[in-house]
Amino acid sequence: MPFPVEEKYILNTASELNVTFPVEFIKRMMQMNGGELILKNYEIELYPFFDTSNRKRISRTCNHIALETKNAREWTGFPANAIAIGTDGFGNQVVLIHEGNGNLTDTIYLWNHQTKTTKKIAESINDVHNSLWKRMKTLFKI
Repeated sequence: MPFPVEEKYILNTASELNVTFPVEFIKRMMQMNGGELILKNYEIELYPFFDTSNRKRISRTCNHIALETKNAREWTGFPANAIAIGTDGFGNQVVLIHEGNGNLTDTIYLWNHQTKTTKKIAESINDVHNSLWKRMKTLFKI
């Protein structure tokens, strides 16, 4: 279950990976560090930012963005300019990408571990969140 995270843990990860995360992604993760996102064709498990504030949070965030990115970079074909922010549960990585300057774009991609290709799956974390919210409103007639 996701829970809030302090911005300092996000900044620690950004520093460790030498990137800048998009503002909307930071806002969403500060409210819900990790968790699931559901798109029309994808169910995504977001990796959390590593939170060392207490033992429980260390345990709940041990599969964090920095570690999962480090692991993914050992795979053949994983883009050097990508940061792993989640998985689809089938070995594919959900990533944010920068153009060599470390500033990650809002666009969310799925990196296929078999074909070694990336495919855009959302314009931003807001599109994913808004898509889920619209479906919930329809389902529950909110």
